[in-house]
Amino acid sequence: MQEKKKDSERSIYMSLKYLRGVGEIRARLMAKLGIFNVIGLMEFFPKTYIHRQIDPVINRDYVGTHVSFTAYVSWREIRITAKSKSQLNVGLNDGKSSVVCTWFSYPKQYEKLFRQGDKVWVNGILSEYNDQLQLLHPDFEILDEFTDDDPEAHEESSVFWRQRRVLPVYSLTANLTQGVIRKAVYYAFKEFATTVQDNLPDFIIRKMGFLPRSKALGKLHFTLEPESVQKAFSRFAFEELFYQQLMWARHQRFHTQERCGIVFENKRLLTSELFHKLPFTLTGAQIRVIREIISDFASGKQMSRLLQGDVGSGKTIVVLFAMIVAIENGYQAALMAPTEILADQHYGNISKLLHGIGINIALIKGGVSKGKQEAKKGIADGEIQLIIGTHALLQKDVIFAKLGFVAVDEQHRFGVEQRALLAKKDERPHLLYLSATPIPRSLAMTVYGDLEVSILDEVPPNRKPVNTLVRSQAKIETVYRDTLKELVKGRQVYVVCPLIEESDKIDLIDAQRIHKHLSEKVFKDFNVELLHGKMSAKDKERIMQSFVSGAVQILVSTTVIEVGVDVPNASIMIVEHAERFGLAQLHQLRGRVGRGGEQAWCFLIEHFPSSKIAKERLATLAGTTDGFVIAEKDLELRGPGEYFGTEQAGMPNFRFANLLRDQHLLKLAKMEAYQIIQTDPELAAEEHSLLKSEYQAQYAEREKLILY
Repeated sequence: MQEKKKDSERSIYMSLKYLRGVGEIRARLMAKLGIFNVIGLMEFFPKTYIHRQIDPVINRDYVGTHVSFTAYVSWREIRITAKSKSQLNVGLNDGKSSVVCTWFSYPKQYEKLFRQGDKVWVNGILSEYNDQLQLLHPDFEILDEFTDDDPEAHEESSVFWRQRRVLPVYSLTANLTQGVIRKAVYYAFKEFATTVQDNLPDFIIRKMGFLPRSKALGKLHFTLEPESVQKAFSRFAFEELFYQQLMWARHQRFHTQERCGIVFENKRLLTSELFHKLPFTLTGAQIRVIREIISDFASGKQMSRLLQGDVGSGKTIVVLFAMIVAIENGYQAALMAPTEILADQHYGNISKLLHGIGINIALIKGGVSKGKQEAKKGIADGEIQLIIGTHALLQKDVIFAKLGFVAVDEQHRFGVEQRALLAKKDERPHLLYLSATPIPRSLAMTVYGDLEVSILDEVPPNRKPVNTLVRSQAKIETVYRDTLKELVKGRQVYVVCPLIEESDKIDLIDAQRIHKHLSEKVFKDFNVELLHGKMSAKDKERIMQSFVSGAVQILVSTTVIEVGVDVPNASIMIVEHAERFGLAQLHQLRGRVGRGGEQAWCFLIEHFPSSKIAKERLATLAGTTDGFVIAEKDLELRGPGEYFGTEQAGMPNFRFANLLRDQHLLKLAKMEAYQIIQTDPELAAEEHSLLKSEYQAQYAEREKLILY
């Protein structure tokens, strides 16, 4: 990797504001898309391509699917709806069929954009309304952007792009247009294409049959045959996977050859006492996983294990047995939870189960209190053996006397740095990561490297499956009547919306409007509260505690309640715009109800229009409660980037690789990386000099966090 130069020096690492056609204002807008320099722009690949030619494709066979096509504007009208909203309708015709594009609450400039006879490219979900094909809120681009007397029409980059029969389409942010991005891309390649150096050695490029990096970049932006770009794109996916697999290969070598762990003996003293006083019978899966953990404890290696268990599968009791084994061997054990509510929940449940066994337990949360200082003292002198807490456990003044085991609940809610800090607290404690979000088995080696994975795939026999029903928005009154029956019984209800407040950019029901409607009209005899992510931590805590205590009967929320909250009395989950959510997320939301042994219901409210893929997602959820089946289906339908989301810290943040599509590349990348590290673990050989510099640039800091 060539040494990075100053922002103002003319190189691929130059700030975009110095690139022709960009400037400071546009550079700030591009930064919102994650583009900060010239090479970042070159690696900002098109999401699709426009064919300028008219190819008749408007067809009822495609109703419910995403379509992209070019057509002519035949008419335009503006209406005012019954709710006093502006509605823009634009008729398009491809020479054989017609479609109506409709926008509500649109930017006013849209009204002047569409002129009869203009050639327009559109992209969206094709639906049908009153026997007319329709696109609601489609993406679009006017292809005849300039007239001949427009001075910008004769500008160098404009002439270039107007002559192209295929145009790249990029993701945008507010106040950026496709024309601006294309102009910047044109000048970036004109000036810097020949300076782009490869980041893979020649022997790998030849072996994989890849194009040189500069040519592959150019092909993706300037292709005239979009169907042929996959080979060029695959080299960038391979790059990401290969360098990540180098890290995991070094990680595996470090842990198998250099890292020793504490040896715990299974003494069967306190564990037997707990087993005989449990008010329930362990499932076969729980017993199997406990044995896997105990085997790790006795191996002489530091345990790094992921425990995946569906909602209600009993992960906490497995963790408790592991903690007691550590305590039996004279060590302390810690359980870290992402929120105070979850920490309180664990502390209450575990304290009840350990009553009379003679183990000292403490709860560490944020804030300052006399009790917290006493607890810290007890932890430091070893008097307290079992510690439950939030990220407050990571504070420097929390000093363990002899920490031997750490469990991290909902581990994806913590950053890699936070997990590493706890692992470094003492003498290499055994590590168990918990996740209630099933990760498809096909992704395990990439998401978690070489972590061992345990799976709880049984649900305790007293848990009744949640009845899951898909209902159209037109049937919402029926759903409310069923909900009222549960409220009268004293049960509680969740209502989840995709947005906090009304938006001009997208026509979705928001939590604020639903809260007002339910509290003032539908359920005015009950206490209805609103919860969302923009609230302060103190307000969120107060509202959740009110719901947990039963003082609030109906909680209207965004997906902030997706994970962890345990309210056994909640029996109804209503998800508005369920077609907008992913399967894994819907499954997590459904898991908030039915935790008390009573029958529970999850109503998935579907709004028009809904794509075929969305309908398939909802049908899958209604047809199964198996989280692993759902996870695999979600991955198949949405792809890994959407599956993991942007807030699950610690997940791989791939820009190019798709872990479902690129399984073959992943296998090749892993095989190549592991062979190299096996023969040259420090990448010291001359032929690996490029690999070493690239690896250090990309993974040096991240590696420090996993090689603890």
